[in-house]
This record gives sequence, structure tokens and C-alpha cells, in this order.
Amino acid sequence: MREDAAPFFIAPHRFDAPDDECRPMLDRDDELVPEPGEQVIRRVRASVAGCLLSPTGTRRQWVLPAPATVTVTDRRLAYVCAGAELSVVSGPDGRSSTRHRRGLWPSRLVSGQIRWQWPSRLELPLPGGSDPEVLVVCDSLRTIQQPALALAGPSPTMVELARLIRRTVARFRITRPELVELSPPEHDELVRRAGPVPLAGQSRVALPGSLPVEFLSRDDYYRTPAPPTWDAVGG
Repeated sequence: MREDAAPFFIAPHRFDAPDDECRPMLDRDDELVPEPGEQVIRRVRASVAGCLLSPTGTRRQWVLPAPATVTVTDRRLAYVCAGAELSVVSGPDGRSSTRHRRGLWPSRLVSGQIRWQWPSRLELPLPGGSDPEVLVVCDSLRTIQQPALALAGPSPTMVELARLIRRTVARFRITRPELVELSPPEHDELVRRAGPVPLAGQSRVALPGSLPVEFLSRDDYYRTPAPPTWDAVGG
């Protein structure tokens, strides 16, 4: 895995695509295989969806129909959903689509990841919400749409997960100047983000020093929905 590999979460890739180097490597128990020197910090169960944010609102691109195992390490967040097909969200014309590798049979294991150089902010659930959701948002090039990973679950779990992501991203960027170039004010802000300051009362947490995402092609921005070519559970 290249350290500058783009996050693949606009449409989660299939585990049976062996030539996709943006995918996380899993073991026979479908758990993330850490890279040399990588530290696994926590695993939680959460609902996972991929979104595109724009000035006019949030559009879901896909949603996993079953809770996924979300692994937080000192380098990335990875998710694995086993035993369920990907639910695709219908497009404007009522049809659904999902990107996949042609010539492969349907897989019941879906995975993806975000490395810590990419997130630009966290959108936090409002207090008292019945279905708390954390958005891990990235900036993007050549488009006003921002890719985001949505994580939902019990409120205490989501609050702790958001706090953990904030601290871990901050520490990652502070300790890797070769990957992320920080101005002195950004460095100072990340030092504060790396501390135990609570998230109470915050609805948005900026993560300075993020790298923008450039999607692989124009189709990743403005892809026209097409009929699915493999069995998928309707969203």
C-alpha cells in the first residue's frame, strides 16, 4: 500500500479485486492485517455509508446493509462488512449502480479504508439524536463535492469514536512532516486536537493539514447511474 494512495470510499471496492492496491489487506478471519509497525487501537461495530457533500446537501452513494467492523489504527480507519451484499442507492432516474471489477463473481465481503492524511473535518451528531452519525469528510480537487464516510451507532460509541479519530489524525500528522506539510498555526491546532479535550457542544471539528482527494476519473464525480450487472440488495 502506498502512503499516498487515494481513499476508496466513494464506492467500496470488492475484496475479490486482487489488483486493487487501495484495498485493505484482510486475514482469513476477515480482520485487518496491520502493516509493519502499524498499531491497532480499537475495533467497533457501526453502520457505514458513503456520501458526497455539496452546498445543496448530502447525497448517499451507497450503504452497507449490515453493521461493519470498523478498525482504527495509528495510520487509518478500515471497515469490513461480511455476510451481506452492498446496498446501492438509487440514482436520479430510479436505477442503481455500483462500481465493480468486471468478470468477477459477486462477493459477500465489502471493505474500504481512509488513511489519516485525507480527512479534513469531522461532522458530529447533534445532542439527543436518536441515530447518531459521524461524518469523516475529505476535501477534493476539481469539484465542490466532498466525499465523506458516514459511521452510525449507539451514541456513546460514536462520541468516543469521533474523539479517537480526532486525536489519532492529529498525532499522525504531527509526527509525519514528510507526508503532511503544516504551518505553525496548523501544528499548534493539531497539538490541541491530539489532547483529551471533550467534544461536547461541537458539531464540526476541523483537522488542519489534510491532503485533498483527486478522484480517479471524471466519472467518479458525475457518474451516470447504470443498471447493476451483479446481484445487489436494493437501497
